[in-house]
Amino acid sequence: MYSPETTKYLIHLTLQIEGVVDKPDVVGAIFGQTEGLLGEDLDLRDLQRTGRVGRIDVQITTKRGETKGEILISSSLDRAETALLASSLETIDRVGPCTARVKVDRIEDIRVTKRRKIVERAKELLLEDFDEGAINSDDLLDEVREVIRIEKLEYLGEERVHAGPNVMASDAIIIVEGRADVINLLRYGIKNAVAVEGTNVPRIIIDLCSQKTATTLLDGDRGGELILRELLQVAEIDFVAYSPRGKSVEEMSRKEIVKALRNKVPVEVITEHTPDEEGAERTPAGAYAATEDEQPPEQQRDRREGSRKPPSTLGEHMADVRDRKIARFLSPDYTVLLESNATDVEGALQNLNGDVEGLVVDRIIDQKLLDQIGGRDLEFVAARDFKGIIKRPLSIRLIKIG
Repeated sequence: MYSPETTKYLIHLTLQIEGVVDKPDVVGAIFGQTEGLLGEDLDLRDLQRTGRVGRIDVQITTKRGETKGEILISSSLDRAETALLASSLETIDRVGPCTARVKVDRIEDIRVTKRRKIVERAKELLLEDFDEGAINSDDLLDEVREVIRIEKLEYLGEERVHAGPNVMASDAIIIVEGRADVINLLRYGIKNAVAVEGTNVPRIIIDLCSQKTATTLLDGDRGGELILRELLQVAEIDFVAYSPRGKSVEEMSRKEIVKALRNKVPVEVITEHTPDEEGAERTPAGAYAATEDEQPPEQQRDRREGSRKPPSTLGEHMADVRDRKIARFLSPDYTVLLESNATDVEGALQNLNGDVEGLVVDRIIDQKLLDQIGGRDLEFVAARDFKGIIKRPLSIRLIKIG
């Protein structure tokens, strides 16, 4: 009985017949015209019976009175015997009443094919499925330090909220969402973070906010907005720091955390935000910077002399742009990438290069312009007003300059 496990070679033959025939006709011709041709030892029927040759696989198609196809025969004979058997099949010149031509296309070494597949699979396993055996000192140190950070976590209040080791001793605290956020801040040496653990603000958080300077640093998603809204209603928050849109605090790098905390805004700005029917937030520019009359005399003199320090925060840019009919495209560190006339924002967008964080503009933004701005993947747009906004991009924070 033929066993495919013992197959060594696969004979590929092409077949052309001048007429219409069926598969049994082809198989009959093969046995009939090779019978006795190579002697008893290489008789095809005996070879099949003893399992040294496999079944004859015939695939044919008929078109316009002609039949074409392929014949496959598996062999466990040695190389010489297989070659002799293959060449004998080329002597077939008729199938039924029709003239036929049979030609050996190639003899495939099954072991070579299997060996090639084995090598390719071995390469995949080597690259993908081996556990990393190389020792990385930084990874080992980070793993050990992670344990220390977790051990430094404290549990505060009856609710046992997660907090850094310096929360009770520090004059200022940073309120984050969860345990993973506290651990990430610990990773970068910030030890005064406390987790609010959801929208139901724990009593201990409310008490801490009444005693210390409180800054929120929440995830840049819908959940973070809801927690911030709850905190502003029940706790005495002093500053709000914004995470990048769509990013959680536990994923933020040291640079992103430092930037967010550096650009925190006073809570007076947030509490005066009044989301309108178009989803924009109203931000009084005066909440970021004092008016010229309120500034010390030396600052007023510097402003008049044109030696005032360039704006370095979002609030300073909003105060500087207000009532000047200009537009500023800001980089992630709040330097000016491009400044243009407020009426030419569309044209400025075409000439804009670099990593753009946001736009501050002294004009009204409509849906058409907002769609164009949305294509640049900005974090925020601060404008005098927003009118006719039907579809607000989820990735952009809209802020009104009061």
